[in-house]
Amino acid sequence: MEIRRISVEDTLSLRRDVLYPDASLETVKVDQDEDGLHFGVFDGGQLVTVVSLFMGREEAQFRKLATLPAAQGKGYGKAVLAHLVDICRKEKIKLLWCNARDTAVSFYDRLGYVARGNYFIKGGINFIRMELPLEQSKAKTFEIIPAIDIIGGKCVRLTQGDYSQQKVYNEHPLEVAKEFEALGVRRLHLVDLDGAKKGAVVNWKVLENIAGKTSLVTDFGGGIKTDKDLGIVYECGAVLATIGSVAVKSPELFFSWVERYGADKIFLGADVKDEKLAVGGWLETTDLSVFDFLADNISRGVHNIFCTDIAKDGLLAGPSTELYKKIIAQFSGINFVASGGVSHIGDVAALQEIGCSGVIIGKAIYEGKISTAELKSFL
Repeated sequence: MEIRRISVEDTLSLRRDVLYPDASLETVKVDQDEDGLHFGVFDGGQLVTVVSLFMGREEAQFRKLATLPAAQGKGYGKAVLAHLVDICRKEKIKLLWCNARDTAVSFYDRLGYVARGNYFIKGGINFIRMELPLEQSKAKTFEIIPAIDIIGGKCVRLTQGDYSQQKVYNEHPLEVAKEFEALGVRRLHLVDLDGAKKGAVVNWKVLENIAGKTSLVTDFGGGIKTDKDLGIVYECGAVLATIGSVAVKSPELFFSWVERYGADKIFLGADVKDEKLAVGGWLETTDLSVFDFLADNISRGVHNIFCTDIAKDGLLAGPSTELYKKIIAQFSGINFVASGGVSHIGDVAALQEIGCSGVIIGKAIYEGKISTAELKSFL
């Protein structure tokens, strides 16, 4: 999947065919089209989604979001809207909105948009204004991010990153993802453990299925080593790509991805053992300090970061709170997510208290150490 600027003329056929199939191309033009920013999502060179963005001083409206019927349900609309959010935030826009058809309200609602005012009718179609505030809240938000680890297409968990210590929790990851979505979860951490071990993306079908059939904002990692791997991950619907080993072993390649796709599309993973980095699905440890590694990456614009302490992961023995405190104290202003070791809801509260932006939770959920009611209190 590739998102890029296109001309207004390039949008018209798809606009018409999807939204107003009986209309002429001339009638699907909108006021100020020439002043708008127009974007297309391309899959294999084919234009599959279009949208137009109109920016004011503090607000921006997007119009005519349309995806080819054969390409719907694959996450293209969600991806291009995330792209618009990135653009608006860089331009200090405070509010992004659209007039949504009544049939699309649930889609926007799952993405965090809020309905304002009353429904109105235009051209025989019911619409309502949907808004997404973009101003950063003064109170730091905290996200619960369930993890789904994949081996052989199944949902598993490892203990301390050891592939010989795996337990299968569900043979159908989509079922697990839908359960999280029904609970009110908005984020998902999807890990291709086969890919991490092989050094190339393997379980992309699982990603495509979850991204296409839920509204979860999914990050995906494991085996992303090349431009082709990264393209597959975005094409299959990941909003963020989780990068670990490449950032350690091939930093200039990694920074080229940050430059090309934007830091908002990258989730940097720092897997740690005794404050040193581990790579390759935790199969290889290095002599690189996590603090030196983070300092270098943050200086290059990376700001979405999570850290997993292998010594804690999968043991239900509590997170590495002291390590995370040190990271947060040294690198203020980043979105730092804790991972590994969470054993009960008190651990979650403690991580929020020390200033984490969120927490990735796996085994504690699957083993019933944290109840759905307890999770909901943080959603």
